[in-house]
Amino acid sequence: MKYHPFQRHLRTRFPEVSVSESDNIRSLHLGTDTVQSAMNLDNPPELVLAYSQAMVSCLLFLNQVSHITHIGLGGGSLVRWFNEFFPEIKQLAIEINPQIVSIANAMFNLPDENDNFEIVIADGAEFIRVMQSNTDIILTDAFDGEQIIDELTETEFLTDCYNALTDKGIFVTNLWSADKRYQTFVKRIEEVFNNKVIEVSAARHGNVAVMGLKSLPENISEEQLKKRAQQLANDTSTDFLHSFHAIRSNNQKRKLW
Repeated sequence: MKYHPFQRHLRTRFPEVSVSESDNIRSLHLGTDTVQSAMNLDNPPELVLAYSQAMVSCLLFLNQVSHITHIGLGGGSLVRWFNEFFPEIKQLAIEINPQIVSIANAMFNLPDENDNFEIVIADGAEFIRVMQSNTDIILTDAFDGEQIIDELTETEFLTDCYNALTDKGIFVTNLWSADKRYQTFVKRIEEVFNNKVIEVSAARHGNVAVMGLKSLPENISEEQLKKRAQQLANDTSTDFLHSFHAIRSNNQKRKLW
């Protein structure tokens, strides 16, 4: 873990971080009872929360992934999952709150930092500006305990993410469908990513993983996508088939194949 040396400003006041356990599920909270991250103590790599399963559906559209950037670490659910099933992928986690990193390391089975996994304490909206075309996936899941951080929905941030991605890269953000600003956020992503946007509703609780793609996958049929979802589901014990059906039903007006 290291601090970003070029940080212009770093907030020093954050929501209180707390941890709870129920029915063998350990959960992370930020100042409210809302579960921000969860881990099955018997199976730490499992993606317990439905929204995190929706977020990894971006793998349906990428044949090769070398590098992933996480904006927001939380309890490290996505980091653990990728480390378990795709250990060859390099991961960079950017987290603004040092206390979250400490708790994730102590209580949420984060993998040790090494050549394939690094944590940087930084403001994700600022850090992403220094990255240029060198990450395949950006996963944004940063809430203040009640709603997504405003800076991570602005056009400037989305443009910086677009520039940070490789040619076939994908930006993914976790949004709340009941948020009155939801359609505004989606429209901004559409504008930055030239309407190459896919919405994937989670199986529960109203979360939506919204993806912005730098380029649509070539020569992929609906049937091929379904077969890929089935293969990923078999390989990772994760509900990619729900994500496939959500992609098909949520994006009927978009030409995906």
